[in-house]
Amino acid sequence: MATEIDKGAQPRIRLSRDRVLRAAVSLADEAGIEALNMRRIAQELGVVPMALYKHVSNKDDMLDGMVDIVFSEIDRPSSGTDWKAAMRQRAISAREVLSRHPWAVGLTESRMKPGPANMQHHDSVIGCLREAGFSVEMAIHTYSALDSYIYGFALQEQTLPFEATDKVGEASELILSQFPAGEYPHLAETIVEHVGKSGYDYANEFEYGLDLILDGVERRLRNRR
Repeated sequence: MATEIDKGAQPRIRLSRDRVLRAAVSLADEAGIEALNMRRIAQELGVVPMALYKHVSNKDDMLDGMVDIVFSEIDRPSSGTDWKAAMRQRAISAREVLSRHPWAVGLTESRMKPGPANMQHHDSVIGCLREAGFSVEMAIHTYSALDSYIYGFALQEQTLPFEATDKVGEASELILSQFPAGEYPHLAETIVEHVGKSGYDYANEFEYGLDLILDGVERRLRNRR
């Protein structure tokens, strides 16, 4: 017969690979990838570290799974969609996901054992471009250019010397004030006329630059035809 304590006890959530990986992602989001180790994850899950090895074989296996979760959160192009709109939405989604998981910027393209979400993402992006009439070579060039821009912008955002991107004008003025007036006239003009104005947000530069790339790709595709 169950005791009163037994009746009030909460059932333990069964450990699984997905639960381990999501705990690892949450820890990396909060404390950085450097803080990631089996002991910390086990503490978060309320288990002993050895219990994790039933679900992840080692740290590399865990990182592969974490990266796959990141890819699962990025919008993938659907078959038959307009390539330019699909690439734009995919890029915007990727940047948003990387802002939630900043530790992933240097890991997403580094895995030698990618998971299904990772593979599906790459395949669908290339497939969308191929369906639009891109050659294999041009599809790869476009994919590479877009990813370089997405990851580069995400990394730059993470390393800016201020937390809020709308503070870039204030920070720029502070930096410039350390030098003699008139020494860097073009930078001063940029701050006064654009960056320093109220409402400027560095994050808005992402979509402008993205459209420059996509417009250039569109012209190249049209010329080839």
